[in-house]
Amino acid sequence: MNETIFIILIISCSVMELLIIAGALLFYFRLKRSQTLMNTLQDNQQSLLARIEMNARLEREIVATFAQRQSELRELDSKLEDRARSLRKLLEQAEGIARSPQFLREIILNGRKKGLSSRQIALNSGLSVDEVELILAQNP
Repeated sequence: MNETIFIILIISCSVMELLIIAGALLFYFRLKRSQTLMNTLQDNQQSLLARIEMNARLEREIVATFAQRQSELRELDSKLEDRARSLRKLLEQAEGIARSPQFLREIILNGRKKGLSSRQIALNSGLSVDEVELILAQNP
């Protein structure tokens, strides 16, 4: 009887040892899987941080470029305004010259030299036919 109890006890201990070894192996494999998952998550986190850093750098470059473009646009706008003012002055001068009596007389005399009629000269110069004929009568 002692022997059977001793054998049962040895078998029970062996079964317990096998269960403990199986539990340890199961724990080891789960730990290994968790470690692999943790490494993957760390790699993904590093990749995400690198992408965030790159996006932040690109955003800084875009903002800097945008500010530079805005500055260039302001400069171009002021130059364009200066050019528009100077062109307005030139246009006013040209209109003044175009309405001067001397210039109109030159237009009329040149039209006569080209063989245009008084009506055609009047249309070209913006004067009436009578005014054109008066100027032509003064300069035969």
